Amino acid sequence: MRVTFTVNGRRAEADDVWEGESLLYVLRERVGLPGSKNACEQGECGSCTVYLDGVPVCSCLVAAGQVQDREVRTVEGLADGDRLDPVQACFIKAGAVQCGFCTPGLLVQAHALIERNPAPSDPEIREALAGNLCRCTGYEKILDAVREAAATKAGVA
Repeated sequence: MRVTFTVNGRRAEADDVWEGESLLYVLRERVGLPGSKNACEQGECGSCTVYLDGVPVCSCLVAAGQVQDREVRTVEGLADGDRLDPVQACFIKAGAVQCGFCTPGLLVQAHALIERNPAPSDPEIREALAGNLCRCTGYEKILDAVREAAATKAGVA
């Protein structure tokens, strides 16, 4: 089947999509957006998180056919051209990026959190990121990055 959808503001088409193929596979292998990572394929780690119609979802759990005529925004779509989103810039600045495998999903979830709650508390940050697993950082630098990004977006930093 052919799947047509919008990804990061551009129309995308994928041909010969198998009905059980995941959105994650289509994004990485057919559309050429490798930012979302394939880790658990069970929706447990959050590495593949993308926006689907403005809502963060694990793209490994979304059948490609479900995105027909819908909007997808990936980690690549957070930046405005060459200008990183404050969440992306703050992750780099805080040293929250280590191996990078969990980073795309964390960035999307942190971005979504700050969009709906511009001044999240530490417990709110922890809850929002609870579905994202990181084996490298110990999470403190990630929390620092989200705090800084929220302050930057609010014009406080």
